[in-house]
Amino acid sequence: MSIYLIFGVIALASYIVQARLNSKFEKYSKEALPGGLRGCDVAQRMLAQNGLHDVKVTQVNGRLTDHYNPADKTVNLSPDVYNGNSVAAAAVAAHECGHAVQHATAYSFLTMRSKLVPVVSFASKVMPWLLLAGIFTVETFPQLLLAGIILFASTTLFSFITLPVEIDASRRALAWLNSAHITDYTTHDHAKDALKSAAYTYVVAALSSLATLVYYILIYTSRRD
Repeated sequence: MSIYLIFGVIALASYIVQARLNSKFEKYSKEALPGGLRGCDVAQRMLAQNGLHDVKVTQVNGRLTDHYNPADKTVNLSPDVYNGNSVAAAAVAAHECGHAVQHATAYSFLTMRSKLVPVVSFASKVMPWLLLAGIFTVETFPQLLLAGIILFASTTLFSFITLPVEIDASRRALAWLNSAHITDYTTHDHAKDALKSAAYTYVVAALSSLATLVYYILIYTSRRD
């Protein structure tokens, strides 16, 4: 299978996964959560029950911009999640709190990912220029492309380390939602479905990064042919 066909398959998969994610969240955003809790209420309760009293829950602009920031210990929720009384809002809020629990318990993959952040941040700034210049000078100065490939490899590694981090956060979220009786037998399956759809986006992103890395490696090695 050619690398271009692989790119095409991944691009199609990415489109399908993103469309499915949007559809799932749209569907479960209309399903009210029993008890009338909003996403921010769910987050605050999960943090409290895990003893994380130094983590704040804040609202950020955008849609599906929810994230946990370990630097300032904040669970940042988008307006639809922060104010939403839905299965989707509860699932997302609990997932982000799952990251806070990972941080508090020094979850190994989260620690590894955090250590890679400065490297990835640097790589994202200089890597595109190194790769572009390296492709044009691969016959005369291949070391430039090699440097770009090494930096790109760090971002690929970051993508794959992200997978267990996200899966574990969802596992923690679903376990807590069930044990705290936030979801019932019906809504729990829907929360699980929503988080599973979100996880697929990280899988596709990691595979896309790996395929791109292989592409640049092939350019580098083909110069010898």
